[in-house]
Amino acid sequence: MKTGYLGLGSNIGNREANLREALERLESDGIRVVRRSSLYETEPRDLRDQPWFLNAVVEVETDLFPLQLLAHIQNVERAMGRRRMTPKGPRNIDIDILFYGRSVINAADLEVPHPRIAQRRFVLEPFSEIAPEFRHPLSGKTAREMLAALEPQGIRRLNITV
Repeated sequence: MKTGYLGLGSNIGNREANLREALERLESDGIRVVRRSSLYETEPRDLRDQPWFLNAVVEVETDLFPLQLLAHIQNVERAMGRRRMTPKGPRNIDIDILFYGRSVINAADLEVPHPRIAQRRFVLEPFSEIAPEFRHPLSGKTAREMLAALEPQGIRRLNITV
Protein backbone atom coordinates (compact mmCIF):
# COMPACT_ATOMS: atom_id res chain seq x y z
CA MET A 1 0.00 0.00 0.00
CA LYS A 2 1.20 3.48 -0.88
CA THR A 3 0.37 6.64 1.02
CA GLY A 4 -0.85 9.53 -1.08
CA TYR A 5 -2.38 12.95 -0.62
CA LEU A 6 -5.32 14.25 -2.63
CA GLY A 7 -6.60 17.80 -2.87
CA LEU A 8 -10.34 18.31 -3.34
CA GLY A 9 -12.25 21.43 -4.27
CA SER A 10 -15.77 22.52 -5.21
CA ASN A 11 -17.32 25.92 -5.89
CA ILE A 12 -20.73 25.22 -7.45
CA GLY A 13 -23.76 23.38 -6.19
CA ASN A 14 -23.76 22.10 -2.62
CA ARG A 15 -20.00 22.34 -2.16
CA GLU A 16 -19.80 20.38 1.09
CA ALA A 17 -22.05 17.60 -0.23
CA ASN A 18 -19.96 17.45 -3.42
CA LEU A 19 -16.78 16.89 -1.42
CA ARG A 20 -18.41 14.25 0.75
CA GLU A 21 -19.80 12.42 -2.29
CA ALA A 22 -16.39 12.47 -3.97
CA LEU A 23 -14.80 10.89 -0.91
CA GLU A 24 -17.48 8.20 -0.74
CA ARG A 25 -16.88 7.39 -4.39
CA LEU A 26 -13.10 7.39 -3.95
CA GLU A 27 -13.25 4.96 -1.05
CA SER A 28 -13.71 1.98 -3.29
CA ASP A 29 -11.52 -0.08 -5.53
CA GLY A 30 -8.28 0.07 -3.58
CA ILE A 31 -8.44 3.50 -1.90
CA ARG A 32 -8.83 4.07 1.84
CA VAL A 33 -9.04 7.56 3.36
CA VAL A 34 -6.79 7.66 6.43
CA ARG A 35 -6.90 11.34 7.47
CA ARG A 36 -9.10 14.27 6.50
CA SER A 37 -8.47 17.98 6.88
CA SER A 38 -11.00 20.56 7.89
CA LEU A 39 -12.84 22.35 5.14
CA TYR A 40 -11.42 25.68 4.02
CA GLU A 41 -13.35 28.34 2.19
CA THR A 42 -11.05 30.05 -0.29
CA GLU A 43 -11.28 32.82 -2.82
CA PRO A 44 -10.66 31.89 -6.47
CA ARG A 45 -7.14 32.61 -7.72
CA ASP A 46 -6.71 32.54 -11.48
CA LEU A 47 -10.24 33.20 -12.71
CA ARG A 48 -11.49 35.50 -9.96
CA ASP A 49 -15.08 36.12 -11.13
CA GLN A 50 -16.60 32.92 -9.76
CA PRO A 51 -17.91 31.61 -6.42
CA TRP A 52 -15.52 30.87 -3.55
CA PHE A 53 -14.31 27.29 -3.17
CA LEU A 54 -14.48 24.74 -0.41
CA ASN A 55 -11.17 22.87 -0.28
CA ALA A 56 -9.83 19.93 1.70
CA VAL A 57 -6.90 17.52 1.63
CA VAL A 58 -7.05 13.84 2.49
CA GLU A 59 -4.38 11.25 3.14
CA VAL A 60 -5.12 7.97 1.41
CA GLU A 61 -3.67 4.49 1.30
CA THR A 62 -3.95 2.73 -2.03
CA ASP A 63 -2.75 -0.31 -3.89
CA LEU A 64 -3.40 1.45 -7.20
CA PHE A 65 -0.48 2.55 -9.33
CA PRO A 66 -0.33 6.32 -10.01
CA LEU A 67 -1.98 6.23 -13.45
CA GLN A 68 -4.65 3.85 -12.14
CA LEU A 69 -5.31 6.27 -9.28
CA LEU A 70 -5.58 9.14 -11.76
CA ALA A 71 -8.04 7.15 -13.90
CA HIS A 72 -10.14 6.35 -10.83
CA ILE A 73 -10.18 10.03 -9.82
CA GLN A 74 -11.22 11.10 -13.32
CA ASN A 75 -13.99 8.48 -13.31
CA VAL A 76 -15.29 9.89 -10.01
CA GLU A 77 -15.22 13.44 -11.44
CA ARG A 78 -17.08 12.32 -14.59
CA ALA A 79 -19.64 10.32 -12.60
CA MET A 80 -20.35 13.44 -10.56
CA GLY A 81 -20.94 15.48 -13.71
CA ARG A 82 -17.64 17.35 -13.94
CA ARG A 83 -17.29 19.13 -17.28
CA ARG A 84 -14.06 20.89 -18.22
CA MET A 85 -15.53 23.87 -20.06
CA THR A 86 -13.51 26.89 -18.86
CA PRO A 87 -9.91 26.42 -17.70
CA LYS A 88 -9.70 27.31 -13.98
CA GLY A 89 -13.46 27.94 -14.09
CA PRO A 90 -16.30 26.90 -11.80
CA ARG A 91 -16.60 23.20 -11.03
CA ASN A 92 -18.66 20.99 -8.82
CA ILE A 93 -15.66 18.76 -8.08
CA ASP A 94 -11.93 18.86 -8.67
CA ILE A 95 -9.58 16.18 -7.34
CA ASP A 96 -5.80 16.39 -7.69
CA ILE A 97 -3.06 13.96 -6.75
CA LEU A 98 -0.70 16.08 -4.66
CA PHE A 99 1.79 13.40 -3.61
CA TYR A 100 2.11 9.66 -4.19
CA GLY A 101 4.48 8.45 -1.49
CA ARG A 102 7.84 10.10 -2.14
CA SER A 103 7.56 9.40 -5.87
CA VAL A 104 8.41 11.86 -8.59
CA ILE A 105 6.36 11.22 -11.74
CA ASN A 106 6.63 13.09 -15.03
CA ALA A 107 4.21 11.42 -17.40
CA ALA A 108 2.20 12.96 -20.23
CA ASP A 109 -1.02 12.83 -18.15
CA LEU A 110 0.35 13.09 -14.62
CA GLU A 111 2.92 15.15 -12.77
CA VAL A 112 3.59 14.31 -9.12
CA PRO A 113 4.29 16.08 -6.84
CA HIS A 114 1.63 18.47 -8.08
CA PRO A 115 3.67 21.10 -9.94
CA ARG A 116 2.00 24.17 -8.39
CA ILE A 117 1.55 23.00 -4.81
CA ALA A 118 4.13 25.45 -3.43
CA GLN A 119 2.05 28.40 -4.75
CA ARG A 120 -1.35 27.23 -3.53
CA ARG A 121 -2.42 28.33 -0.08
CA PHE A 122 -5.81 26.67 -0.67
CA VAL A 123 -3.94 23.35 -0.78
CA LEU A 124 -1.14 24.01 1.71
CA GLU A 125 -3.42 25.19 4.55
CA PRO A 126 -5.40 21.93 4.72
CA PHE A 127 -2.31 19.85 3.85
CA SER A 128 -0.33 21.44 6.69
CA GLU A 129 -3.19 20.64 9.05
CA ILE A 130 -2.86 16.88 8.48
CA ALA A 131 0.82 16.50 7.46
CA PRO A 132 2.82 19.58 8.56
CA GLU A 133 6.18 17.78 8.54
CA PHE A 134 5.75 16.00 5.19
CA ARG A 135 8.73 16.90 2.99
CA HIS A 136 8.37 17.70 -0.67
CA PRO A 137 10.50 15.07 -2.45
CA LEU A 138 12.12 17.65 -4.77
CA SER A 139 12.52 20.82 -2.69
CA GLY A 140 12.97 19.10 0.67
CA LYS A 141 10.72 21.72 2.30
CA THR A 142 8.03 20.68 4.75
CA ALA A 143 4.39 21.52 4.15
CA ARG A 144 4.64 24.04 6.99
CA GLU A 145 7.70 25.72 5.41
CA MET A 146 6.04 25.96 1.99
CA LEU A 147 2.94 27.48 3.61
CA ALA A 148 4.99 30.06 5.55
CA ALA A 149 6.58 31.26 2.30
CA LEU A 150 3.25 32.11 0.60
CA GLU A 151 1.60 35.47 0.06
CA PRO A 152 -1.74 35.99 1.81
CA GLN A 153 -4.91 34.75 0.13
CA GLY A 154 -8.52 34.95 1.24
CA ILE A 155 -9.05 31.75 3.20
CA ARG A 156 -10.89 30.70 6.32
CA ARG A 157 -10.94 27.38 8.12
CA LEU A 158 -14.36 25.98 8.90
CA ASN A 159 -14.89 23.79 11.95
CA ILE A 160 -16.03 20.95 9.70
CA THR A 161 -14.09 17.97 8.41
CA VAL A 162 -15.01 16.43 5.13
